[in-house]
Amino acid sequence: MTFHPSSRAALAAGLTAVLLLTACGAEVTDAGAGAGTVTVPRCGEQVEYTTPKRAVVYEGGSADKLFALGLTAHVHGYVMPPANPPVTGSPWAAEYARVTFLSDDLLNKELVVHERADLVVAGWNSGFSDKRGITPEILDSLGIQSFLHTESCFNYPGFPERVAPFEGLYTDLERLGRIFGVPDRAADLVRGYRQRVAAVTAQAPAERLPVFLYDSGTDQPFTAGRQVPPTDIISFAGGRNIFADLDARWTQVSWEAVVQAQPEVIVILDYGDKPAAEKIAFLRSFPTTRNLPAVVNDRFFVLDYNEGISSPRNIDGLEKFARYLRDLRR
Repeated sequence: MTFHPSSRAALAAGLTAVLLLTACGAEVTDAGAGAGTVTVPRCGEQVEYTTPKRAVVYEGGSADKLFALGLTAHVHGYVMPPANPPVTGSPWAAEYARVTFLSDDLLNKELVVHERADLVVAGWNSGFSDKRGITPEILDSLGIQSFLHTESCFNYPGFPERVAPFEGLYTDLERLGRIFGVPDRAADLVRGYRQRVAAVTAQAPAERLPVFLYDSGTDQPFTAGRQVPPTDIISFAGGRNIFADLDARWTQVSWEAVVQAQPEVIVILDYGDKPAAEKIAFLRSFPTTRNLPAVVNDRFFVLDYNEGISSPRNIDGLEKFARYLRDLRR
């Protein structure tokens, strides 16, 4: 798909987005909150943003990035499908209570138009979707700004961008900081996150246990490839994702490959609608997996859904998993 930015006439429609496509390597300049516009990459293209005042965010990762940056006043509402755990358990539960819950369905164009959104924050194929008719290109044509999680830009048509998962988190915070006119706040937040990650990696052992992340699936397991946050979580904590060599995001593999890798630890991604306890029970009873070292030794670590997708909570998930591995070694 080749992207053609919407014209400047979109401003006359009463929405605030003007999109300019420039060379991918162009320097990004910060016009600041006072000027109201700034050019920031959206995956591999340069886009001019006007400071949003009525953002709609999809899933916890999108909301949490804005909440962590202190931008709650700029968030109109959130869309939260059932896979997400209840927001009452979030570190930003108070912020969720201050904005509008819009839907527990998948993201769709009709909703963001109805809510008069001036920015939509989501991932590619995890919010934005060709099949469901809500893409940055479509929103551009409506004069609605959009922001994609950098981690998801890996397979964004026309403008891919390859960034390691945790670097994608930092990049998002920095880019959102520029869009909303709070670059210093974003820089401070990223600096603190980097320091927390460095504290974990400094304690990581040289010998790395093989780790399998189990997302879902019975006929074939769904797991984490190289391009999603759990691979960095596992690696930084001192483990080795058995599927880190797969140049993919979330992907399907075979049970035979899992058995061949003989994982010593299994990370269970805990959904709101697919509880970890059910997945653990399956792995214990399934003939193919019940004799794996991790299952025999009861080495299951539960990773919250919002600690596994691109989110500030990745850092929390990393610290928890690192403590788990340290306790195992003791």
